Order: sequence, then structure tokens, then C-alpha cells
Amino acid sequence: MNQLDPESFLHASLTMPVADVRSPAEFEAGHIPGAFNLPLFDNEERARVGTLYKQTGRMAALELGFDLVGPKMSEMVRAARRMAPKGEMLLYCWRGGMRSASMAWLLETAGIQANLLTGGYKAYRSHIRENLVTRRKFIILGGMTGSGKTLCLKRLKEIGEPVIDLEALAVHRGSVFGAIGLGPQPTNEQFENELFKELQCFQPEEMIWLEDESRQIGRVYMPEIFYQAMISSPLIQIVVPESVRTQVILDEYAGLEPTSLIRAVEKISRRLGGLTTQRVIASIDEGRFRDAVELLLPYYDKTYGHSFKSRPEQPVYVLDLTGISVSGYPDAIIKKKSSLVQYRGNQGR
Repeated sequence: MNQLDPESFLHASLTMPVADVRSPAEFEAGHIPGAFNLPLFDNEERARVGTLYKQTGRMAALELGFDLVGPKMSEMVRAARRMAPKGEMLLYCWRGGMRSASMAWLLETAGIQANLLTGGYKAYRSHIRENLVTRRKFIILGGMTGSGKTLCLKRLKEIGEPVIDLEALAVHRGSVFGAIGLGPQPTNEQFENELFKELQCFQPEEMIWLEDESRQIGRVYMPEIFYQAMISSPLIQIVVPESVRTQVILDEYAGLEPTSLIRAVEKISRRLGGLTTQRVIASIDEGRFRDAVELLLPYYDKTYGHSFKSRPEQPVYVLDLTGISVSGYPDAIIKKKSSLVQYRGNQGR
């Protein structure tokens, strides 16, 4: 069996299947993106082995482990063959110790070449923390709620610009309404894993587009080092007419389930005030979604302004898109980016 450091392991994972042999609960908390879960022990079995190890010692835990794994060995081999039809795969456990070594022995006995992650998942996580923003350059797209930032980034990505959609990674749209109609959010740890994977898709010299976000997206928190890199990067703040903002919000939210929208409004009722809350809820109940949006916009504008003032050192470049059709926003944004890159390059001479 081969031992690979995290960088080599991740490079190999681009063309080779990866198996995480930890328990399902460990896998759920965080795993290398794209990995399959091929657990040596299930959650209960892992707890039993761990408890016995602490209470009695290594040998007793080993014997219990053999008893638990024995009846499952043939199914593990069959599962591995389904994952790795070419007969070679990557394996990791928590520390790169007995679990991955035991699985590697089993698979190699069955004719499957196993390559292990030195130091296991723990080493992978250390590698991420050390390299998350190393040699990375960002450019941030900001603007008031409903400015169409997410739509613009989607279009920029389609035409070949380097883009990372943080809200897609977080499975949340970034507001109190952001979780409606979406699946469960990842753990902070898994969000960080997915973010690192996305960053590896780009060359160090590329300026990667990100949407302006607070550090918290729903229940997910961005890594502090990444967030600090974001808020020190140049920001293009787009300004669009309120009518456009209203329509963008309607297109995204008006078709969602009204009860869920109302529950979200109730979560911010103290900040909205009693009368405004009642008016927004009545508008949603009666299907007057445009009225509801127009009532909510002042609250979101105030929130955005407060967030903006909390980071006065960030270089900000305003781009007024009034008079430009929404379909023309991406071209105007790219033109602004090009002028900024040229300007900042001249400054450095």
C-alpha cells in the first residue's frame, strides 16, 4: 500500500475514487468532497470499541473490532469493487492509523490497490487551514438586497469568469428567508472542505469573484481567515433601481410557500416593528407579494448599510447600473473589473 501526503492525495483524488472508512457520524460531520463512506464500524460499533479501549485496553478493543468486522468483510470488498472498478482507490480514516490500514489490508488481499492518506482526515484538515487563502486573489460583488448579485455571478461563471457561489456551498440564500425550499445546510467543517475544493479549481493569478456576504450564511460560518481576506479585497458595489430590485426578489421568493415566508417574517418582527410586521404578513396572506417586498426593503437596506460601515478599510468601487438592462449587467461588471485591475496594476509600478 502507498502512503500519500495530503497534497498528493488530493491530486490523486481527481482521477481515483476515495473511500472514507470512518463511521457514518464522522463522515456526516465532515469529509473530503467526493468521498464515499465505506465504514469499518457503524456509529454504535465505533462507540463500543472506543469505550472498551479506554476501559480495558488495546488488545480487548482489537478483538472486539475483529468480531464486528468479520461478518461484514465480504460486503466491504463488494462495495469497494463497485466504487473502484479499475481496481485502485484512495483510503483515509481519522489519523491514518488502524482503521484505514485494516481496510487497506482487506482490499489488497482481495486484489484492490489501496493508497492511504498519511495522517488521515486530521492531516487533510490541517492542510486546508494552512492553505485556504494562500496565493488567492478575490474581487467582491456587492449591492443592496435584490440587486441581482447572485444572478450576475451565475452569468459571469457561464461566460468563463472564475466564480465561487458561497450561498450555493452553504445551501442558503443569506437572509432570514434564505433556507426556504432548500435542503439541509452542511456543517461548518464540510462547508470549509467544499470551499477549499472550489478554490483549487483556479490558478493563483486569477481574481475570483465572490458575492459580498456577512461571515454567517444561515447557520454556517465562513472560516475567519477566508472572511478577513474577503473584506480586505476590492468590492464592486452595484447600484440598481428599486424597481429592478423588487422584481428580482419577486422572481426568487414569490413562488415559495406563504406559510414559510410568514414564519420568516415573524423571526425579524422585533426589528421590523409590530405595525410593519402585520402589514407584511397581511400582504403575503392576500398574495400581494410586491407590497410585502416594498415594505421589507427599508429594513434590508438599513441592515446592509450597517454591515457596510463595519468594515471601512475595504476598497469600494461604485458601479451605477441605472439605465442598463439587467441582461447587460455582467458586461458592465466585467468592464469595471478590467479597469480596476489595470488601475491597481499601474499603482504598483
